[in-house]
Amino acid sequence: MLLSRLAHVSQEVAATSARSRKIALLAELFRDADADDVPIVIPYLAGRLPQGRLGVGWKLLGTPVPPAAEATLTVREVDARLTGLGAVTGTGSQAGRRHLMTELLAAATEAEQRFLFGLLTGEVRQGALDAVAVEGLAVATGAPPADVRRAVMLAGSLQTVAQALLADGPGALDGFRLTVGRPVLPMLAHTAASVTEAVGKLGPCAVEEKLDGIRVQVHRDGDRVRVYTRTLDDITGRLPELTSAALELDGERFILDGEVIALDEGGRPRSFQEIAGRVGSRLDVATAAAAVPVSPVFFDALSVDGRDLLDLPFAERHAELARLVPEPMRVRRTLVPGSEEAGAAETFLADTLARGHEGVVAKALDAPYSAGRRGASWLKVKPVHTLDLVVLAAEWGHGRRTGKLSNLHLGARGEDGGFVMLGKTFKGMTDAMLAWQTERLRELAVDDNGRVVTVRPELVVEIAYDGLQRSTRYPAGVTLRFARVVRYREDKTPAGADTVATLLAAHPEVAK
Repeated sequence: MLLSRLAHVSQEVAATSARSRKIALLAELFRDADADDVPIVIPYLAGRLPQGRLGVGWKLLGTPVPPAAEATLTVREVDARLTGLGAVTGTGSQAGRRHLMTELLAAATEAEQRFLFGLLTGEVRQGALDAVAVEGLAVATGAPPADVRRAVMLAGSLQTVAQALLADGPGALDGFRLTVGRPVLPMLAHTAASVTEAVGKLGPCAVEEKLDGIRVQVHRDGDRVRVYTRTLDDITGRLPELTSAALELDGERFILDGEVIALDEGGRPRSFQEIAGRVGSRLDVATAAAAVPVSPVFFDALSVDGRDLLDLPFAERHAELARLVPEPMRVRRTLVPGSEEAGAAETFLADTLARGHEGVVAKALDAPYSAGRRGASWLKVKPVHTLDLVVLAAEWGHGRRTGKLSNLHLGARGEDGGFVMLGKTFKGMTDAMLAWQTERLRELAVDDNGRVVTVRPELVVEIAYDGLQRSTRYPAGVTLRFARVVRYREDKTPAGADTVATLLAAHPEVAK
């Protein structure tokens, strides 16, 4: 498949908000794709590189390259070139990487260059999410959408299922079954504004602590234990504590869903960043384990004694979990019969927050495990942190945001009266907001180097964020987690923006 075909579909998908039209466009694209194109086409549509982060920044993309007059690049050729670029490391690598990138861009048409810029800078956000791609794949192959979704859930990979479907037709779906040792995509939760709202929507439910750790899926088959992350990475060797915990359980063959957390000397949860650092440590595992010991907390059972539990109600799955896993290793929970008992759920949330956890998840007792999806039967509730920050600069966007100032540089007031940068965000912006902020920020501009527009610090924006983490990239030593724009505060002056001191005081677990 030519890259130009994919770039054109990506642009069309970005231009429509109608889900049915997105599905039709993707179905047509899949009909034209070879099975071997799929492992590249699907991540490209979602704005991901199969190779992961390549470290391609503006030093490699900043110099304009005349585009090709005719489209000749195939998606597989582009993938091979990017793989080659990622392999260039060591002394003189910058020059080598620049040469390879220039060659690639020179072979691309103007439209293909725009698509590649967006892909390499993370600015491809056209709404071609996996759920829409599943529907498009079903239409393209004549397979029932529910069967495709289940196969993707069990395979843990849309690409794998798509490749099999395009090669062998709907019959290929029969080969995807729940198997101990092969991870499945985890079930995810939607958000509710309050526990009362969540209980009102779900009816009889369990309200469980929401832990700010790393999602894990633990598989045991006899003496063999494997541990997988939410993204299905195998991290067994990094967390020997989880292998030991799984081997202590009575069952010989099971799949459990849970979270890995770390507690301080007082029994309170350590910061997410510390846990992430521990889980990411590959070299000296023993030293890392001594510094940050972790433990599993399980909340669901997908398979026990070779029995597939996915389609059972949550109440029955939890009964199997309780039979297998001792209480100290299970998530704390309370049962709520219905909305008339919402007060008890609110009390449980308050207690959970007091214990240092980030919120709760309400789970309908009659719901099956909808792996790989944000099921409406799981609703998470957690306090939303907001800050009023000042825009210090903004970056020119790419893809559908070409010509718009998109990625905002955010600052809080420092002790000296100046502004201290805390991070960046391009999330939460509507098209109308993008157009308005581009015009407004250009009025405030004091410098434009073609990539970043520096502005006078006069515009206040309300930012929601999920937490704080340490960072050496920013002068305060911290940065915001999952920051997104709520609204602009033209009613506030920069003098009314939040301070670094206020932020640190609100997150003592990070500031200490």
